[in-house]
Amino acid sequence: MPARSPLWEEPMAYYVLLSNFTDQGIKTIRDTQKRAEAFKAMASKSGIKVHTLLWTLGQYDVVAIAEADDDIAATALALSIASLGNIRTQTLRAFDTADMAKIMAKMA
Repeated sequence: MPARSPLWEEPMAYYVLLSNFTDQGIKTIRDTQKRAEAFKAMASKSGIKVHTLLWTLGQYDVVAIAEADDDIAATALALSIASLGNIRTQTLRAFDTADMAKIMAKMA
């Protein structure tokens, strides 16, 4: 059987990961860039594409936008990074314009 064409692949879902440093993460803040690279590598090994990772001012310390196959993959990544003890995460499922068009088409 031939390999599936990329045209037939299921689209990946977008996720926004909102993170706050823990006390441990603040104590080791000078390692934050190394941890960001490790996060990207961990995501890549899981088949997740990190589009951007930003340090922010305000309610959250770090925001990442990623694409994953499904909620399970995204949740596994969020739990994996949180288990290291440097951040607490909140993961939001996000929708692009194409997704919103499908959602609007299904509205009653």
